[in-house]
Amino acid sequence: MSSWRIRDFHSSDMDSILNLWESLKADNIGPVYALSEVLASCEKDHAVVAVLGEQVVGAAVGRAAHEQGWIVFLATLPEFRGRGIGTSLLAAVEKRMAPHGLNKLSALMPESETRVEAFLSRGFVVKKNLRYFERTIPVQRAELEPLSELGGRILPRNLWENVAGMRREKELLERRLVLPLAQADLADEYGVVPPRAVVLFGPPGTGKTTFAKAIASRLEWPFVEVFPSRLAANPQGLAGALRETFLEIAELEHAVVFIDEVEEIASQRSGEPPSPLQGVTNELLKIIPAFREQPGRLLVCATNFIRALDTAFLRHGRFDYVIPIGLPDAHAREAMWQRFIPASVLDSVEVGLLVERTEGFSPADIEYAARSASQRALEKAVYDADASGSQSGEGTGERKGPLTQDYLEAIAETRTTVSDEVHQAFLEDIDVLGRV
Repeated sequence: MSSWRIRDFHSSDMDSILNLWESLKADNIGPVYALSEVLASCEKDHAVVAVLGEQVVGAAVGRAAHEQGWIVFLATLPEFRGRGIGTSLLAAVEKRMAPHGLNKLSALMPESETRVEAFLSRGFVVKKNLRYFERTIPVQRAELEPLSELGGRILPRNLWENVAGMRREKELLERRLVLPLAQADLADEYGVVPPRAVVLFGPPGTGKTTFAKAIASRLEWPFVEVFPSRLAANPQGLAGALRETFLEIAELEHAVVFIDEVEEIASQRSGEPPSPLQGVTNELLKIIPAFREQPGRLLVCATNFIRALDTAFLRHGRFDYVIPIGLPDAHAREAMWQRFIPASVLDSVEVGLLVERTEGFSPADIEYAARSASQRALEKAVYDADASGSQSGEGTGERKGPLTQDYLEAIAETRTTVSDEVHQAFLEDIDVLGRV
């Protein structure tokens, strides 16, 4: 069956809205808002529909006023429930109401309503008795402009769940970072001080940037990436631009601030006379303690070469944790392969063999090999058919996607990012420099 998609409501969809309304009544679920209100909001406020081909299979309608948003109507045809359509509809209608600068999004549902997963998946909280769903908008109107000027953004809510495998790393980050930051009041009861700054280190391509974004997604905090190479062009110089950037970040209520390849601005200070970058390192060492005094924010620095960092940079009091992000184990590699292999051929591919053959591969290496296998399978299907006299794109026989052999060939031709020497050095760095 083809995939459904989300689009804006059209006037010609009125009959479909009525059909969805009737489907709720047939399930003995009386909508809170009158049909006339729903239809009026479809035309005047914000409405989206889910369509499969030309059929409307779901709809969400929202109304915004005075920084408060309400979900007026949410419904999916019975045969299409449980596919995540409701969650996607809620996300789409929230996006269309975002320009109003909402600070809260709510939904009032009848007590008999049982299909609440769509709301829970979007971060709404259930209130007692009335099943009143309420969601606090992560970034409020006053923050939108400074966030935009910083190049920051709100990342999709599902990035954390989409990190394939890497179970040990996810559990560690969930416990050490997300838990005390997301539940600050509970952490305070236990005397836990939420972390303010961490370093992620490991070989190239192991997913440090992905994890930094996933943490921001999990917390629903704005993600601001600081690019030293861009700041270097500032007339104030790199050190001055860095200081100014962090002063602007201080204006945000919450933020995950990310600096990749931090060794470029925090390398070991040495030499006579001092190098120009030593002033930048000194400035960064001053910035971090001031940053730590501000609640509701987290600095994440990533490096491929932790040994290159200045010793003063890593000391206690600046960074709460120094967390290794290494090569995926067999379980993680299996999860990654299952994610990248098309569902139509997954059952016929020897995933266990691919896991075995990709020991020592980084997540980036596995993704490259998977995409390479898909590309070569597509070319074989099309050009082999052409060579046999079939029309282009047709006559592909029984082939429906990449085969195990396609993946093995791609694996064999993939140059791994991390050498044995680099991996061994990483394991040594865990013992010497890691702090979890």
